[in-house]
Amino acid sequence: MGLEKMGVILGFVGFLMLNELLVCMAQGNVHYYDFVLKETNFTRLCSTKSMLTVNDSFPGPVIRVNKGDTVYVNVHNQGQYNVTIHWHGVKQPRNSWSDGPEYITQCPIQPGTNFTQEIIFSTEEGTLWWHAHSDWSRATVHGAIIVLPAAGTTYPFPQPDAEETIVLASWFRGDVPAIIEEALNSGGEPNQSDAFTINGQPGDLYNCATDAESIYRILVDYGRTYLLRIVNAVMNEEIFFGIAHHNLTVVGLDGAYVKPITTDFIMITPGQTMDVLITANQSLSSYYIAAHPFFDGETQFNNSTTTAILQYNGNYTPPASPPMPALPRYSDEDSAMNFTASLRSLASEEHPIRVPQNITTRMYVTVSVNQLICPERNCSGPNGNRLSASLNNISFVPPPISVLQAYYRNISGIFDKDFPNEPPYYFDFTQPNMPSNLSVPTPGTKAKILNYNEAVEIVFQGTNMLNSAENHPMHLHGFSFYLVGMGVGNFDDQTDPGRYNLVDPPEVNTFGVPKNGWVAIRFIADNPGTFFNIVNIYEIIILTL
Repeated sequence: MGLEKMGVILGFVGFLMLNELLVCMAQGNVHYYDFVLKETNFTRLCSTKSMLTVNDSFPGPVIRVNKGDTVYVNVHNQGQYNVTIHWHGVKQPRNSWSDGPEYITQCPIQPGTNFTQEIIFSTEEGTLWWHAHSDWSRATVHGAIIVLPAAGTTYPFPQPDAEETIVLASWFRGDVPAIIEEALNSGGEPNQSDAFTINGQPGDLYNCATDAESIYRILVDYGRTYLLRIVNAVMNEEIFFGIAHHNLTVVGLDGAYVKPITTDFIMITPGQTMDVLITANQSLSSYYIAAHPFFDGETQFNNSTTTAILQYNGNYTPPASPPMPALPRYSDEDSAMNFTASLRSLASEEHPIRVPQNITTRMYVTVSVNQLICPERNCSGPNGNRLSASLNNISFVPPPISVLQAYYRNISGIFDKDFPNEPPYYFDFTQPNMPSNLSVPTPGTKAKILNYNEAVEIVFQGTNMLNSAENHPMHLHGFSFYLVGMGVGNFDDQTDPGRYNLVDPPEVNTFGVPKNGWVAIRFIADNPGTFFNIVNIYEIIILTL
């Protein structure tokens, strides 16, 4: 998003968490998939381009399993670039070698080679997704993962009549690798996307878009209930999503169930997944499905709307212009915050949660957009410098080999073990016009060491460095976590913990740090392996061995 986009290619921030011992793995069926990555031509918005895809599809193929199953995916890289695949939201117990992020758990899969990844499902149930984890290749290389209830069990809500997968994504007219390469060379922001898509189609509101060619349709029967499995694969933007004249009932989030919430819109963070029920109970007609960004920053962004059609089966005259859902305005912070604050874990006897109560490790981590000094002041970032990003003022330096390999083989000099528990300075992190000396981070590849089964609390504090405060999505590899608190302003360790929800907080793997605000998460470090914690483009490596 805006200035922060460069962190994904210039300023990763990392710390590692090391654990020991084992976790139990569920036993289920075994499935096999072949993913063939290669360049495929696609035409959108009157422009044809070649782009990297899996099995010639955008979005890519759906992986469908039951809870506790295991999947083997043979990834054949017939493209032009190195690539890895990450299984977003899959905990991968004791199996981080197949988690996917390049130079963290593995070296990338080179063109002309193949690599089989093992995906072990354990407690996940609901909708997740997979995507490339090399630069911005995930813009076109992604797809949904559907985890059905284990054999002999059912949903904690009435069985829907049918289901539909909806993948929201970004569309770039230009070549995505070239866009990133240009940003790397200049030190500035990457170009904005040109459109958003629903299941690969931008809809009919963009220039050079026709209804027949550019809009996705969902056919429904009156009186039936449908489970929508929604994936936000958009590169950077949070998304407001709704269906005209139809209520949405949220029942799942990030592969876990929530207490049902009935609403006329959702706000879904990049990387997040939601399970939503709708009942086709309106007059026979066609209704717009629409999605547009929530953006509360000061930089440029793609403020456009993608559409699809919810189309009833039957005999009727379709409207010349279907009704549009009344989504919040793009900058409506209250609507975004209120929606996310309403999410609660189901926390039932059949679907219990385990919120850590006695914390053994506490971390306070500032999330910042920074600048790396260009000696000639000839870069395209602020003040002629290069955009970067940091956590606790440390900007991650990618290692030459994978961190997991370095730890496993006891190779020194690849990473340090001194990621700090707190930032080097305390001040008003949300104030405008901060001193310029605070905007230059320290490069490093650092680790935070944890003992197995530690109860961890991390407070992520958003900052207004470079006057670029905005919402920061974050994602944790290898674990789900409990979002126990969130708020605006600077976190107060004396008063804010008293407002934590320790009874039924949402169990998620992806969530947003509010603009000039904070979130508090808790989890048990019980999964050995090397995993990432990604705050938008700020990446924390969690090495749990």
